[in-house]
Amino acid sequence: MKKFLVSGALLLLLPLTACSPSTSGNSGTGAKEVKPLVTGAIPDQDPQKLQRQYTKLASYLQKELNVPVEYKPVTDYTAAVTAFKVGDLDLVWFGGLTGVQARLQVPGAEAIAQRDVDEKFHSVFIANKKTNLKPFKDTADLQQLKGRTFTFGSESSTSGRLMPQYFLQQADVNLTDFKGQAGFSGDHDKTIKLVEAGTYEVGALNEKVWQKRVNAKEVDLNKVEVLWRTPAYYDYHWVLNPQVKQRYGEDFGKKVQNALFKLDPKVPEQKEILDLLQAEKFIPTKNENYAQIEKIGREIGKIK
Repeated sequence: MKKFLVSGALLLLLPLTACSPSTSGNSGTGAKEVKPLVTGAIPDQDPQKLQRQYTKLASYLQKELNVPVEYKPVTDYTAAVTAFKVGDLDLVWFGGLTGVQARLQVPGAEAIAQRDVDEKFHSVFIANKKTNLKPFKDTADLQQLKGRTFTFGSESSTSGRLMPQYFLQQADVNLTDFKGQAGFSGDHDKTIKLVEAGTYEVGALNEKVWQKRVNAKEVDLNKVEVLWRTPAYYDYHWVLNPQVKQRYGEDFGKKVQNALFKLDPKVPEQKEILDLLQAEKFIPTKNENYAQIEKIGREIGKIK
């Protein structure tokens, strides 16, 4: 009799087990596994630093959105745009230029959020002190860079290439005016190191990365200094792939926005994320904010 009762109990439990949700990916349970929200970012800084900050953000988003979230690094700026285009990345931290490039290739893609600093962003021009160049007062002083060796960051960087080149053109300085060919370091950290070492006399980069490295005492200020700070422009922002609406629902974009806007510097764990991202908070943005970036991108041939 006891054996019969035990067997009966097991039979009663079997249907419950078969219907329980699966997170292991075992298709034999009959449950549909939730596909992760895959986040990414343009590799504008040291990859190890990016891995840390975006992994922490992914963990936060997973708790807030109640779906699996993972961070997937990419090799370069172009790879970030391509991965977004083919659907391998759902939510990407783009610069102004790469954000425009990505959205033009994915109808329905939306710029959904930016840091408080991104609506008035700046680049800085830095110089090796052996050049004896003195800080510039205005755009016209960029004329002094003619005949100097010069490096940008990535070829697709807004703050490390697009806008610096735009302001150089405003001062009637062309890439052919530099000594030798203009360099492309690949990211902002490398630009700092190349100028600091004297490999290039002058370089242009993201102001926030410069400030972050100076504050961390990772820059030798006896060797390199800021020459000029550009006027403000729109830059970094989160772009959401429209495919997520089919996966998680039409209101998912709003949920992601709310999760980003909710990050609070008064909460220690969230303050750490904001500090890593160099933000006080996230604020709304929209595709139209990057019209100037698109216009300049077309003028210099980075957008066809």
